[in-house]
Amino acid sequence: MLRFGIVGTSWISDAFIEAGLRIEDFRVNAVYSRKIEKAKEFGLKYNIENYYNDLEKMATSKNIDAVYIASPNSLHFEQAKIFLKNKIACFVEKPITSTSKELKILINLAKENDILLMEGMMTTQTPNFKVLKDNLLKVGNIRKIIGIFCQYSSKYDRFKDGIYTNAFDPKWSNGSLMDIGIYLIEPIVALFGKPLDINASCTILPDSIDGEGNIILKYENFNVNLIYSKIANSYIPSEIQGENGSIIIEKWSQMEELRFVGRSGEEEIISLEQEDNKIYYELKNFIDTYKSGKIESNINNFELSLITQEILEEVRKIMGFSFPADEN
Repeated sequence: MLRFGIVGTSWISDAFIEAGLRIEDFRVNAVYSRKIEKAKEFGLKYNIENYYNDLEKMATSKNIDAVYIASPNSLHFEQAKIFLKNKIACFVEKPITSTSKELKILINLAKENDILLMEGMMTTQTPNFKVLKDNLLKVGNIRKIIGIFCQYSSKYDRFKDGIYTNAFDPKWSNGSLMDIGIYLIEPIVALFGKPLDINASCTILPDSIDGEGNIILKYENFNVNLIYSKIANSYIPSEIQGENGSIIIEKWSQMEELRFVGRSGEEEIISLEQEDNKIYYELKNFIDTYKSGKIESNINNFELSLITQEILEEVRKIMGFSFPADEN
C-alpha cells in the first residue's frame, strides 16, 4: 500500500484521488493546506486522518510514502525539495518546475536520496499515446504536425473584470504556455526528441501574462505548429500529416480518438477505449515505478521533463516575458 499525502485542495486533487481509488495499492493518508481548516474540510470528503499546514511536519511525520503536489506552479520546486530531502516520493503536477535549473536540482536530490520523482503529464501516459507512437509509420514520411489545444479559462471572465487570480499572474509561473502549451510540447518531445530550432509568438494580456500563443518547432524533415490558448476555445482536431496519409487526433491533451486517413481518403479508427479520468494512467505508472524501486518513470522520465523545460524557457525568451524564477 502506497500512502500518499496531498498538497493542494483544488479540483485536480479531487480528480487525483478519484483516479487513485481505482488502484489497489493507493491510499491517501494526509492533506496539506496553508489553512488547517481548509485541509480538514477537504479531508473529510475522503476520510483522511492527518491534516497539516506545515510541509516539514508532513514530510517527517512517517504518515506518508509519497506526495502529490498540485499547488500553484511557482511553489512546486521548494515544496518538492522538502519531500525529496526526507525520502518521500514526489508526483508533481505539470509543469514540474518553473525552470530547468530548478528541475536539475530536484533530479539531483532524487538521485542522492534514491527516491522517485515524476512529472504529472497525463497525455504521454494514455494508452492512445502509445497507439499514436506505434502507428506513426502509417503516414509515411512526416511532413507537418499541427497540434491544437485551446480552452477558455474559467478564470478569464474574472480577469476581464479586474480580479486577478493565480491563473494570469506571472509570480505563480502561470499563463497559457505553462498551463496549456506544455500539453502540446511535452508529447512532441516524447515522440521526436529535442527540436533543431524554435520560433514563437503570443498575445500578452494587459499587466499580466500570455493569454494565447503559437510555437513552431523545427525538426529535420518537418515542422510542428502548436496552437494554444486560455482565452478562446477551439473545436479543430490536431493532425500528423505524412506522404501516405494523416492521423487525426481529437482532444490532444487526452488523446480521445485517433483516426488514420489514407491519401486516397480511406479511414480507420485506430484508438482504444480509455478511462474517463486520464490521471489513472500516470498514477498507475507512478505506483508501479515506486514498487519497482526505480527513481524515474520509464515514460515521464527526467530527460523528457528537462527538454520540455528548456523549450518553455526558450519560448518565454522569444515571446519577451519571464517569471521571477527565470531571474534566479
